[in-house]
Amino acid sequence: MPRSNDEVAALLQEYADLIAITGGDAFKARVYEKAARAIGGHHADVGTLDAKGLQEIPGVGRSIAEKVTEYFGTGSVAAVEKLRARIPDGVRRLTAVPGLGPRKAYTLHQELGVSSVDGLLDAVREERVRDLKGFGPRTEENIRHGVELLRSSGDRVLISTALDLAEDVVARLSEIEGCLRCAYAGSLRRGRETIGDVDVLVAAEDSEPFMRAFTALPDVSEVTARGPAKTSVRTARGLAVDLRVVPPGSWGAALLYFTGSKAHNIRIREMAVHRKLKLSEYGLFDAESGDKIVSATEEEVYARLGLPWIPPPLREDRGEIEAARRGELPDLIEESDLRGDLHTHTDLTDGLAPLERMAAEAAKLGHAYYAITDHAPDLSMQQMTEERILAQREEVRALDGAFGRRGRTGKGGGMRLLHGVELNIGPDGEVDWPGEFLAGFDLCVASIHSHFHQSREELTRRLIRACENPYVDIIGHPTTRILGKRPGIEFDLDAVAAACARTGTAMEINAHPNRLDLRDEDILRARRHGVRFAIDSDSHSVPDLSHLRFGVGTARRGWLTADEVINTWPLPRLRRFLRGKHRG
Repeated sequence: MPRSNDEVAALLQEYADLIAITGGDAFKARVYEKAARAIGGHHADVGTLDAKGLQEIPGVGRSIAEKVTEYFGTGSVAAVEKLRARIPDGVRRLTAVPGLGPRKAYTLHQELGVSSVDGLLDAVREERVRDLKGFGPRTEENIRHGVELLRSSGDRVLISTALDLAEDVVARLSEIEGCLRCAYAGSLRRGRETIGDVDVLVAAEDSEPFMRAFTALPDVSEVTARGPAKTSVRTARGLAVDLRVVPPGSWGAALLYFTGSKAHNIRIREMAVHRKLKLSEYGLFDAESGDKIVSATEEEVYARLGLPWIPPPLREDRGEIEAARRGELPDLIEESDLRGDLHTHTDLTDGLAPLERMAAEAAKLGHAYYAITDHAPDLSMQQMTEERILAQREEVRALDGAFGRRGRTGKGGGMRLLHGVELNIGPDGEVDWPGEFLAGFDLCVASIHSHFHQSREELTRRLIRACENPYVDIIGHPTTRILGKRPGIEFDLDAVAAACARTGTAMEINAHPNRLDLRDEDILRARRHGVRFAIDSDSHSVPDLSHLRFGVGTARRGWLTADEVINTWPLPRLRRFLRGKHRG
């Protein structure tokens, strides 16, 4: 179920947007934006805190704490409701378009009478938007892309949101007497980055107790269908969930069928037909006699079709069946293979927690090593200087080995701390500091943070130049996308991947669920060039540290093995890789 922190963060962000739309104090809006981020990233459930406890969260003052307690006490906040009443519904609908800020949405409503996404598209097609002050042809094109992005996401949610809900449902149903097996299936089990609906399966003789408990779950807002075999609900956050209760003997076939994908299922059903068999969610049957052959486990069904068990992330009809026939399925990376995290932030720049707190939490996760990579000075809002980063280095060195144990080495000592930096890749491919200064870092991540609309050729040259920098070890979030908010930049992925392989530069799989960048499709292409990858959390708060699981899921969908990911390696091997470019 949704965390209280997320609910409050969304409310405070909405209040900040409403302040901006109504022309309120820009500083006040930024204060509420910062508080939203702080609460969203706070390690404890804010629903358990009183006003005093809330004010201990950085960025949360007395007035904000009072609004939060008011929300938990009454279910609403008067100040927010007051501003909501001042804003036409149409303006708030327009702010859902990625890239269209609240002030521009208000202007479009006031000047052109636009109050819907369809009306906005009509205004763009008629070229009425470009004549407004502060707009122009480029703005129209950005709006068009934003609408396409909004519509492509539909009612889908981030995998993190769906997984929180699914794990809660599975845990609750598993406690009911008579439950023999319970699991989520569908695109969530396959690890897709966004989820349209959640499928949950239960193996039991009697379905009624499960259907009754399912419809009574606290987050259920509507029961859309109910029957002895399948019940469907919609949650308060709009996510559809289907529960199917199957006989214990059909578990394997049902799990296979409802996991999908559709394309994968078609292929294996075709294989069954060629063997004079029939495959359904109830089992694998002899096509002539109708006798059931196997159905209890997925492994049995695959084996009867002449295949080894195929991991769910690979079931997309992208060559997995052919690889299985040849005995060439990859030994996919597991979350337990990761030894460290190589891209994280502290409150020295835009993170929410101090270095010591982030490191302590990383050690609790069992990391053998952990890199701090705060932003360099070209992101001017971070106000980084050489003096500040060098002072941080001293703090890192002093804390090195002070937390936890060194995990998988079997030796004494604590988690090793690496001092790194996230550099900004400028429009020409240059990075923030000169080589002689960068040589002092343990590692350097370099990422694009601006000038997203350069041409495909310019962006390709920009990334390749960064790869060729002898001090850049990892290209961070390579496509820069933010799911549902910003599309990825357009560049020649094959050319950049080839440059990474040639220069010994890793490509990041950014594990934050609103990025998951690289995508699984990009990983499949890049690995053909011999690229090494880094799965990083890009943490800006303590809860973010757990996001590595989503990066691993995406890596699995990209067919990666542990050896292809540099932060599965022991620290000595990782250091040799990092020194290989420039630190000799």
